[in-house]
Amino acid sequence: METPQHHPHQAGNGASSLDACKVPIRDDLRQSHAQAWAAIAKPGTWLTGARRLAVAAEIRQARHCRFCAQLRDSLSPNLKGEHESLGALAPAEVELIHRVVSDPGRLSEPWTQSILAMGLSEGEYVEIVGIIALVMIMDAFTRAIGVPEQPLPQPVAGEPSRYRPPGARKDACWLPIVEPVDAVEADGFMYPSPKAGYIYRGLSLVPESLRNYWALANIHYLPGQVIYQFDKSIRAISRPQTEILAARVSALHQCAY
Repeated sequence: METPQHHPHQAGNGASSLDACKVPIRDDLRQSHAQAWAAIAKPGTWLTGARRLAVAAEIRQARHCRFCAQLRDSLSPNLKGEHESLGALAPAEVELIHRVVSDPGRLSEPWTQSILAMGLSEGEYVEIVGIIALVMIMDAFTRAIGVPEQPLPQPVAGEPSRYRPPGARKDACWLPIVEPVDAVEADGFMYPSPKAGYIYRGLSLVPESLRNYWALANIHYLPGQVIYQFDKSIRAISRPQTEILAARVSALHQCAY
């Protein structure tokens, strides 16, 4: 269902919405946002730049979807209805985006398989989830500091790489992942250590999406190499304060991990 009154997919002019903030913002935060938006605009592994930006626009649209609001208030996530979309993406993509954005705590493996049965590939699924993670981090940040959302950039022309890691296999997760022991040189850097936890492996079917996500997430939270240094902090607040905030945000976002 198209809703012409709401069009968040607008090309930016290169300026950052973070410039409107009246308090200082760390340089690495500014740089990480700029790099993430640039990555979203480029051809990915399975999606073109234009399609990736259509995903970003639909992520924002999902917050205004009345059917998603009905789902959140329902005892069952299996209501029949139609999402209010921008009309640029296929039904499988819209369902994936709206459900992950609006009701992530009630997703299931059968639901995931139903999305794939609608024609979306495993790689496309993972790449879209990676874009959702990026956009939601950045948009939550701009809302928190009271500045407008960053206008979406212009897409970069080109074809997706269509690279699938040879070591990807379905084992502990709903979709294939690459275990650290199965990673090969062609995959590029993925894990900070051979014992990287499953939270690091979630996007590994699309290594580029994994790298883009952690490049942004590490700046907003903590890099992997300092996670277990509980006696020190690299931020302006103490480590216990950081973890209290992280736990509260995780609970509010229904983070099953």
